[in-house]
Formats: sequence, structure tokens, C-alpha cells
Amino acid sequence: GPGLARAAPQLQELLLSGNRLRALPGGLLPPAGHPAPFPLLSRLDAADNEVAELGADIAALPALKSLDVANNQLRELPAALADCPRLKEANFRGNQLRDKRLEKMVNGCQTKAILEYLRAGGRGKGKVESAREDVRKKKREKQQKKDSGDGEQDEVEEASKLLVKILHVSENPAPLVVKVSPGVKDVRAFIVCCVLKGVNLKPGNALKRFLTMQTKLHEDICEKRTVATIATHDLQLVKAPLTYDVQPPDELKIMPLGRKEIKAKDLLRQLQLEAEEQRKQKKRQNVSGLHKYLQLLDGKDNYPCLVDAEGAVISFPPITNSEKTKIRKETRDLFLEVTSDTSLQICKDVMDTLILKIAELNRSALENREGSGSDMESDGLCGPGNMNLPLVVEQVRVVDTDGNLKVLYPSKTDLATVSSLLNVIR
Repeated sequence: GPGLARAAPQLQELLLSGNRLRALPGGLLPPAGHPAPFPLLSRLDAADNEVAELGADIAALPALKSLDVANNQLRELPAALADCPRLKEANFRGNQLRDKRLEKMVNGCQTKAILEYLRAGGRGKGKVESAREDVRKKKREKQQKKDSGDGEQDEVEEASKLLVKILHVSENPAPLVVKVSPGVKDVRAFIVCCVLKGVNLKPGNALKRFLTMQTKLHEDICEKRTVATIATHDLQLVKAPLTYDVQPPDELKIMPLGRKEIKAKDLLRQLQLEAEEQRKQKKRQNVSGLHKYLQLLDGKDNYPCLVDAEGAVISFPPITNSEKTKIRKETRDLFLEVTSDTSLQICKDVMDTLILKIAELNRSALENREGSGSDMESDGLCGPGNMNLPLVVEQVRVVDTDGNLKVLYPSKTDLATVSSLLNVIR
């Protein structure tokens, strides 16, 4: 009541477990339009009550780090939980949630994954997640048609998950390694790589969809490449071992996609001119294409690049990768690379999503191919029996110049954010 509100500004922990409460106390959350009365409340423990609803105004607890509402009578979790800026641990177990997948996640997943899911399902505003949610919805509808009222839904759902098998470095006869030079830490410090085998880009417009998907990820989750950049290569054309290095602008040479070999300095100048030209023609302020990314290299004495065993630059992030390792319709095995100057975690999140998206494209390529009947180029792999052949993700180690491990991807904890859609065999 009012007494609580008076003591409120200092309150940091509120323990209300086991009190048969039907709702959280009225004074806890502000009426609409009022400032939060509990600016410091970081732990709210209301387990073992009879709370039937968690309102959207839960987001009005700006300092909330830990929330325990286990064993209550919640049927839904509000999407607004994803707006609690500090929420790190949440326990929702022992509630009869309507959303069965969410219930599963609550029992098995990290808080982060649950909040991502709520953000997507609740409001569809999650960047990549909203696209995923559409995919899920279609799947669910298809599923419901198939087994109206049939109790096997969960198993079918499990079976319809996209299979991804991880090949560990220790079991890999020829694992790929990326060496990192010390110079990159001032330019673009973070890189995460892996190998993905068993992709099928032959059917219809599969390759085009693959490239479009990448562009979309660059726009969304990579925030117009400002936080991370993706490069995808044909593994067969990648001459390992690789080095992630820096080179001065007038020495770094690359053969950009669809262009002749050129020095980085000249490429940037050329792109700048092209962009100016486009701007004049269209009389518009906004620039298109690669020009948006040029300023990301402003003021750098050295540029980052991924160099193969023959000394060729196969990637120059965030601008372009090379014609030398370009993906074609025939490509089956990919070398995937994500770089960032923001954080290692961002590289991993983007990589998780990239693998998920490729798996989804791969599945739809196979499904469409089956339905189309034009099985001209059957290579034995894509018969109906092999719909769920797993994609294989091979771990790639990133090491420093002395061979000390910096990153291994995917590690045990990677791919967790997308595990509700992927069936990962570790």
C-alpha cells in the first residue's frame, strides 16, 4: 500500500514467495504515464503464489535483474518482459502456459532465449525474429491441418526441425584454422568462422534467395553492417590455412565480386565516385549499395582482410569479398565468416542466425524440388528419403600467432538462441 510506496525509492529486493497472492501488489507498478516508483528494485521473488497475470507494465521496473514467478497460475508471459532492460535471470517454471513451445523453453532454456522468443512472438519487432516467427506460424498451420487434434504434434514438430550436426575439431581429419594477427585489434578485432557442408543451391532460384537472405541479414541483425559483416565463401576455393590480418590501403589488393583486381584505396575511391554519380542522377540524399559502408573505414591506417594460403585476399570487411571464392550454383560446402569491431558475442549471434537461415533455405529448396518433379540433376542426395539429411557444421578454431585458441565456433553454448528451430546434434 501507500507505506510501501513511500519506502520505495530505496527498495532493492522484494520477497513475496508463498503468500497466496492473486496479483502483484498494486503499488509495485506505476499507473500509466507515471514514473517508475521502484527505480532500484533489482530482485522480485514472487514464487509459489496464485498470480494469474503478469501485465505489460512489468517493463516499468528499470533495474529488475532477477524475477522469480515460479509455481503460479500464469497462462501467458507478456512480450513486455523483453523490454526490462536489465533482466538476466527469470524463473517461470511451474506455470500452465498456453504456448507449449514457450513452456518447453521455460523448462530448458536460458532467459535470453526466452526473452528473444517473447520479443518475436509478442510483438514481431525482433529484427530477425519476426521473420522466424512467420516461418513458425506457417509450420504450425501446416502441422495443424495435418494432425487436427492428434497428440503426436510434438514428435512431428521435433522431427520437422532442421537437423544440424556438429563435427568437432577432434573428430575432423582436416580442421580449418584461422590465424589472427595482433594488428586487427585496433581495426576490426573480432572474427568467428565455421564450415557448413551439405548445402544445395542448385534448384531454381536457391542461389538468388541465398544472396538475398544475406543482404537482409546485413540490413537487420547486422544493423546495416555497422555492428557486423558476413562473408560466405565456396569452401573448395578457399586455400587454407587462413590469416586474418591488416594491410595498408595502398597495398591491400582484392578482386571484388564482379570486378577486376584493385587496391583497397582505389576501390573505395571508385565506390565513392559511383555513389556521388548516383546521387546526382537521382537527386536524392540517400546512397545505395556499398557506399553506406565506406565511412566505416574512415581514418584507419590499416584495413582488415582475410588472406588465404596463396596470399590472396578473399575478404575485405565490411566492403566486399573476393571473386576468387565466390559461391556458385554447384557449391555444396561453405566457409562462413562474421567479423565485427563491436563484440565477439555479436559475431556469434549473427553466425547462429546465418546457419539457421541457410538451413531453412536448404529445406525449402529440397521441398520445392520434390514437388516440382523436374529432377534433372538428381545427385542421389535429394531423394524424398533424404529430406532431413543434416547439414554438418564443422568447428573452426581462431588462434593467435602463437597458436593459442581465441575462439572456437560452434562451442557448446553456441546455436542456443536458435535451438527452438534447429535440432542440433552435438
